[in-house]
Amino acid sequence: MARAGQIRCGVGGWTFEPWRGVFYPKGLKQADELAYMAERLSAIEINGTYYSTFKPDSWAKWRAATPDGFRFAVKASRFCTNRRVLAEGEASVQTFLNQGLTELGDRLGPVLWQFMATKKFDPADFEGFLKLLPDSVGGLPLRHVLEPRHESFCTPEFIALARKYGAAICLADHHDYPLIADVSGEVVYVRLQTGSDDIETAYGPKDLDRWAGRLKTYAQGRHPADLAAVSPEPAPEKPRDVYAFIIHEGKVRAPAGAMALMTRV
Repeated sequence: MARAGQIRCGVGGWTFEPWRGVFYPKGLKQADELAYMAERLSAIEINGTYYSTFKPDSWAKWRAATPDGFRFAVKASRFCTNRRVLAEGEASVQTFLNQGLTELGDRLGPVLWQFMATKKFDPADFEGFLKLLPDSVGGLPLRHVLEPRHESFCTPEFIALARKYGAAICLADHHDYPLIADVSGEVVYVRLQTGSDDIETAYGPKDLDRWAGRLKTYAQGRHPADLAAVSPEPAPEKPRDVYAFIIHEGKVRAPAGAMALMTRV
């Protein structure tokens, strides 16, 4: 292939007290933490948006603190996804998307729609939800990522539905939730959640090498040979941008892990 997609590596959030004195130098002002992290990682998944809304000036400040080429992934509000009937969430979806995301400008990366572990796959309702997701907001293109956490989504029917609407499926490396490695959208989105604070880089060298190889394969438009697909129908081979976030329990070593992964890709 002529080229590969861009691979960006990061963590969830940037305000975390245990990182101070470990990742952040002692004495670094809290107001400078985002800029410090953005100089060392290439993406951050904003998790606070799952719980709260933010004013436009907050989004504008986040953009101003980051360099060209940096991207924010944004986790959608729980009010959009934690509901019995997903297709009835239009007002919540609009509230979330119109709170100020456009202030990020070219720093806006994918939007992550995370579902509760008890939420089962209902094809009709899930398609109703996908119809609520616009292709753009304020003139900025949107890349939607779906993170189901119930095994009922491990079916070709779900993969086909996600592809129909151009939504990516989160590849979740998790102890309890299913790993769905199929490509279904314009980006590949990986959440690495089995790391340990007992390891300096969250994941050991061999695991980081393995994941780096997988990320590069996805960026080249191919499917990693060591990850089984749910659907028998492969996605079209074409370069795709890849986002990988190390977000493990404890997460003290997540920044070190993300930096170690970056050196490998």
